[in-house]
Parts: sequence; C-alpha cells; structure tokens
Amino acid sequence: MGETEDERIKREVLGIGDRRKHHTRKATPLKSHAKAPDAHHRLYRFRLYPTEDQARQLERTFGACRWVYNEGLALRSGAWERHRVNVGFAETCRALTGWKRKDETAWLGDVSSTVLQQSLRHLDQAYLRFFKGEARYPRRKKKGRSRDSATYVRTGFKWVENPERPGTGLITLAKQSVPLDIRWSRALPAGEVPVRLSVTRDRAGRYFMSVLVEERIAPLPEVFVPGTREPKAVGVDVGLASLVILDDGTKFDHPRLLKRYAERLARLQRELHRKVRGSRNRQKAREKIARLYALISDVRRDMLNRLTTRLVRENQVLVVEDLSVGTLMRAARGKGRGRKAELNQAIIDASWGELLRQLRYKCEWYGRTLVVVDRFFPSTRRCSGCHVMGPRLDVSVRQWTCAECGALHDRDVNAAVNLRDEGLRLLAA
Repeated sequence: MGETEDERIKREVLGIGDRRKHHTRKATPLKSHAKAPDAHHRLYRFRLYPTEDQARQLERTFGACRWVYNEGLALRSGAWERHRVNVGFAETCRALTGWKRKDETAWLGDVSSTVLQQSLRHLDQAYLRFFKGEARYPRRKKKGRSRDSATYVRTGFKWVENPERPGTGLITLAKQSVPLDIRWSRALPAGEVPVRLSVTRDRAGRYFMSVLVEERIAPLPEVFVPGTREPKAVGVDVGLASLVILDDGTKFDHPRLLKRYAERLARLQRELHRKVRGSRNRQKAREKIARLYALISDVRRDMLNRLTTRLVRENQVLVVEDLSVGTLMRAARGKGRGRKAELNQAIIDASWGELLRQLRYKCEWYGRTLVVVDRFFPSTRRCSGCHVMGPRLDVSVRQWTCAECGALHDRDVNAAVNLRDEGLRLLAA
C-alpha cells in the first residue's frame, strides 16, 4: 500500500517517525487497567519530603514534562493550521522519540519516558475536552505559573509494602535509587498495588504525592426516618449567609476564609510590590503569599470534607440544586460592578462547586441517592406550605411572608424544604 499525503507530511515536514518498525513485532494483548465492577478508583494524598538530589531530579522532571507538553501542543496546532493534518497521541509519542535523539534535547533521556508520555496523554485529554465543548483550547504551560506535576504509571515506580504496617511501604520513582520520604497519614488498602502516582509541588514549595488505588468501598448502613422504614431525605441548599442550610433549619456557617485573612493578604501584597522584580527578596515575598493561600486552601478542603461526610452518613437521600457556578460568577460590568465583584469573591470563598463534587462521589461510594433538581426550579420564591409562587426576591432579603397563607419563611430554609419535596417527587417518578 502506498504512502498517503498525510503520512508524507508527517514524516518529511513534521519529522514524525513512521510506525513500520512496529509491524514486524509480534502482537501482544494490552493489559487493561479498568477498575473491577464492584471497585472504585480512590485517590490518597500524602506529604512528601525529598532529599536534595531527589528534589533536583524532580525539578528536571517537572521541566521536561512542561517542555514536552508545549512541544506536543505546538506540533498538533501547527500541523493543522499549516497543513490541515490531524496529529494524535500516537504521533506525538513517535515525535518524542525523535526529540530524545537530537543533541540539543538529549537531556530528555534523563527523565523516565513513561512520565513524558503521560504528559502527552494529558495534552490529548485536553484536546478531547475541547472537542466535547467542556473546556477551551489547550494553552502553553509556563514555569512559575502552571502547576509542577509529574504522573507515574505502574512501570514508572517501584512499590514495596511494609509487612508490619500493611498499606504503607517504600516507593522509588524511575531514575531515582533511594525511596521517597513519605508521611503516611493513613494506610492504603492492604495488598493493593497503586495504579498511578502523581508528584506535585505547589506554589509554597511543598511536595505531595497522590496515590490512585483500586478499592472496594463498603456501603454505609441505610438510614431511615425514626420509627418507619422510609429512607431519610434531606434538602441541601447552599448560600452565602450560611454555607449549607438543611430543610430542618440546621445551618452550617460560612468560614469566610478570604475575608478573615484579607488584611494579612493585603499587607503581603504591598510588600511584594515594593520588591525589585527578579530579586531574591521578591521571591521570598511570593513564597509568603503562597504559603498563606495554601493554608486557606487546606482549611477550606478539610472543612468541606468533614461537612460532606457528615451529610452522607446521616442521610439516605440528598437533594441539591444543579448550580451553574460559572454563570453565577460572570464578570462584573456597568453599574453595580463593585457589588458584583464582591459577590463573585464570596462564591469563590464558598467553593460551591467543590462541595457538590464531593457530595456526588461520596454518595456513589457509600450507597446514597443524590437527586439533582433543575437549576430553574423556583425553590426560593415558592411557598413550601401552599406552593404559591411569591415575588422575586433580592439577595439582601432573608425573610418573606406568603401573601396567600401568611406563613413567614426563612429564605434559605424554605428553599431547602422545596428542594427536598421536589427531589422526592422526582425520585418517585
């Protein structure tokens, strides 16, 4: 069979090697890493303290992953813009082999090839999300701006489980000879080999390892209304005055972490802008800001995990509203843009999207039912007693009286009750 025009362009113009050498190899079946039907992929996150040599090697790995991602992006976008040729994941992997053979990029050989291929895999996934309309077009990664991360599949690390403490052990990454110093805050499932590892470094200079394992999670015991066999249902409304409001009137306070640390953040930002660009003192000031933001993020994540776990443990059916957080956070324009900007900041601080994400996967893990009510359902305006539609309410109005039955409603509790009733109706239907 003759060579097509696209294949010629890839080989001669783009420098992508052909795959003819693979045709002579004996075909071997691929080993699937898909999880078992009764198992879940669960991510465990641990703090990591590398030695100086390991930190330097990880620094090279982060840089190589970033460079390969950018080169793969340039190759794929340039091939389409100039030649109308589609380049996929397989072609970028073959191009990676050519890059490693060049003298000016021979330093790529100091990094595990599986890690670099995973960087190209992330690029391919970014394109898939773009074509599905779930994200915008992939952008180049920048040092100091993009997150430093490297992903290791099973062939890229060595795992030795500790027989005295099952679920913990020694992990040695590819191109490293000494196991990493990992603080095992909790144990992995005993006897399970990690599916994938991701090593990251945040802006504060902290190293973390995310371990993906295949785990069989036992569902929680069913929860019923006291004295009956009816599943206990709860309506969950999210807000800004209180973070979460339940239909029984229970309210969980909004921690307002960004507001709590606003004065300290402003002082550090002023210190940063007084430093000379490119100086060591400016870098130190940036690290102080990064450590404070890391503290805020850790406190918020811990609070949300505790809250969502409690909700899932205490209820059998959870009803939430399908919020479009991106739409709610549209850029402020025109009159009142200052107030809208403050509202956007409060929504970011509340982290509604993360709260709903945690509820989704925890309900799936522990055998709970999560009902999502349409975002256009008038939960706030409808009277939960007589179901008569009330007037539109400004955000500042916290209580209102039904004109039909005269009932006095707390804005958020009334919305939670309406969500619960609508969720049970949808569940029955």
